[in-house]
Amino acid sequence: MAEIAVIGCGHVGLVAVGCFAALGHQVTAVDVDTRRIELLRRGVPAIYEPGLEDLLRDGVESGRIEARDRYPAELDADFVFLAVGTPSSTGGASDLRAVRDAISALAPTLRPNAVIVNKSTVPIGTGNMIAETALSAGDTSVSVVSNPEFLQEGTAVDNFMNPDRVIVGSDDPDAAERVAQLYEDFGAPILRTDIRTAEMIKYASNAFLATKVSFINEMASICDVVNADVTEVARGMGLDDRIGSKFLRAGIGWGGSCFPKDVASLEHTASMSGAHPQLLRDVVEINKEQRRRIVHKIQTALGGVEGRRIVVLGAAFKPNTDDIRESPALEVSDLLRLAGAEVLVFDPHVSAEKIRVEFPRLTVTPDLIDAIEGTDALVLATEWPAFIDLPLAELALGMRTALFIDGRNAMDARAVREAGFTYRCIGRPGLEGGPLEPVTHIDRSNGVGSDHALASNR
Repeated sequence: MAEIAVIGCGHVGLVAVGCFAALGHQVTAVDVDTRRIELLRRGVPAIYEPGLEDLLRDGVESGRIEARDRYPAELDADFVFLAVGTPSSTGGASDLRAVRDAISALAPTLRPNAVIVNKSTVPIGTGNMIAETALSAGDTSVSVVSNPEFLQEGTAVDNFMNPDRVIVGSDDPDAAERVAQLYEDFGAPILRTDIRTAEMIKYASNAFLATKVSFINEMASICDVVNADVTEVARGMGLDDRIGSKFLRAGIGWGGSCFPKDVASLEHTASMSGAHPQLLRDVVEINKEQRRRIVHKIQTALGGVEGRRIVVLGAAFKPNTDDIRESPALEVSDLLRLAGAEVLVFDPHVSAEKIRVEFPRLTVTPDLIDAIEGTDALVLATEWPAFIDLPLAELALGMRTALFIDGRNAMDARAVREAGFTYRCIGRPGLEGGPLEPVTHIDRSNGVGSDHALASNR
């Protein structure tokens, strides 16, 4: 078993820490964020990711995980995995200061022949920069390998343990082979390539997936005007094995920590290198437009949203994570607020404090039943399982006007209409009902309150 150091305990880093420890490796986790490290020392992740807490707790209790908030004088590791943040800056350029700082700090601490393995998503050519930075910091024996991650938030542990492929890129074949051996027992194809190609594979993969989502959303907008059903269109397309069914689900667009940043970074790199990445620009614009379309749909259904009370179901950018970075749910919420609506956001796993950091003017409600009184519309923006099973008839009776906007095409349209709602969705006009009608408001002073499944878990 290997001795592994993981630099950075965000989503990618924590999953690597937990999974490598579960595989029997000795793992040292390093992060300058003392809160993350204090939590990790107790086996608690600083993020919400199903299955991760059990792995971290087992690793800490077994002694296979050691957490540090600073670099030791000697970093006793065969492999040093970089998993630090590379946020977007002006024009989509990646901010690589955390990468440079980490390399400058750790290079003098490395044992001879240690391999630096980059898992941070970085512009093409960053691996060469890492090697040069390490060399200037005093490490004359450094080898750098690009080992991009393809984790999906919400299923990241399973993605790590059961990858569909492993990419290992390096200009040092021996170092690449050593890293490849860490993954040999996974049974996944291992592609060995040069370091720049490995970096490009990561960007190209995410850009293509974002393109598929934007494409089906473009088809949804056409389906709305030609009276076709985008879900059936996607099903028919997906049966073609050249296309496949994954990522062909219309909704309010993509978000999160990867697609927005990676598409923007690749577009910036291409533009600065003299290429003309028009497709990438259109992919981004279609995604922005999808948020506006859902707001327009709500405005049309209600005859305007000024003074209307709207509850948005969801804050996370997708289910099974508490990540709100580039969340379409929150962007739609804020657009409705700016249009004059009274907006209340409810999410069972995202704290009000986290939301208020990014959107301080949004109102976050801890209890859906309490929030529903006198509401004009419910907007499904994140398809948490609890939202799919809502007591719709009960909710409709508490509303002023019963409008349900299914921004993820996740609901049973007939069930929503039978519960008393006017139903609106994305690219399925044949499933939508007639005009919006008011409902009879009922008194809920019977004590139905926060100790039920529709209260957020915080």
